[in-house]
Amino acid sequence: MHAPTNVTTETAHLQVTGEQLVSDLHTLGVEPGQIVLVHASLKSLGWVVGGAPAVVRALHTAVGPDGHVVVPTGTEANSQTSRVHRARIGTMTTEEVEAFQRDMPAFDRDNTPSGMGAISEALRTTKGAVRSAHPQSSFAAIGPRADYLMTGHPLDCHLGPESPLGKLFAADAQVLMIDVGFWAFTGFHLAEYTYTPDPPRQKYACVLPAADGDRYWEYYEDVVLDDQKFEVIGEALEESLGVDSDEVMTIKRGKVGRAQCRLVPLRPAVEFAMEWMVKHRVYPR
Repeated sequence: MHAPTNVTTETAHLQVTGEQLVSDLHTLGVEPGQIVLVHASLKSLGWVVGGAPAVVRALHTAVGPDGHVVVPTGTEANSQTSRVHRARIGTMTTEEVEAFQRDMPAFDRDNTPSGMGAISEALRTTKGAVRSAHPQSSFAAIGPRADYLMTGHPLDCHLGPESPLGKLFAADAQVLMIDVGFWAFTGFHLAEYTYTPDPPRQKYACVLPAADGDRYWEYYEDVVLDDQKFEVIGEALEESLGVDSDEVMTIKRGKVGRAQCRLVPLRPAVEFAMEWMVKHRVYPR
C-alpha cells in the first residue's frame, strides 16, 4: 500500500540526504585527506535517508579516499568500575551481582557491538573497518591507514599516548562533534595521562576470552579517567582558541543536517586541557 500523498508532502522536507551531509561537512571545515574522530548523535541530524550507514558513507566521502574516519567503539559495560556497570548492578543483591559478573560475555573484537551509538556501530560494521583491541575503550577506523591507527592498544592504556587516540594526536586529527557537548570529548582523556609525570592510577577489570574458548576476568592498573569537568574545560578552550575565526587552529561551528556541530583540532585541545589540569586538578595521594 502506498503512503498517502499528504504524508509524503509533509515529511519530504524533513529528509536529509547523504549529498546534503557531505556538503554541510565541507562547509563546516571537513576537508579531503583529514583524519576525523567523530562523536555523534544520529537523531540530531534529522531524518537521514539511509540511516546511520548513510552518515558513515557521507563522512567517508567528505574526507575522500586519502582521509580517515574514526569513532570510539567503547564497551563500558565490560567492567567492574564504569558508571554503566555500576548502574546495572546498583539494585542487585550480592548473590545477583556475583551471578551477573560470572555470566558477563568476554569482549570479542570482531563481534561485540559498540556501546557508543548507531553511527559508531555502523562504522564498526562497515566493510574494511578496523577496530582496536582494547576490551573497554576500543576505536574503529576506515581509511587507507586504518590498520596502523588501530594497531597496538595496550590493556593498561585506555586512552593514553599508546592508544589510537595518541596516534590521532600525533597526526593532527580533527574532532567532529555532532550535537554532543564537551562531556564527550575523548581527547581530554589523553591529557589525563600527560599533564603530570605521575598521574593518579586505579585498578580496572574486564572480561577477556580464554584460549580454550572460556572467559576470565583480567585485573590491571591504568590512569584514573574523570570527565566531570570536561564541559568546563571545553568552555575555556573555546574562549582560548576562538570560534569560526580564520585561524587554522580554531573551533568551527555550523550545522550538519539539522544538528549543531563543532569541528575541533585535537592537538591544541589536548595541550590546552593539559595546562588546565596542571592548574586545577587536585587528587589525594
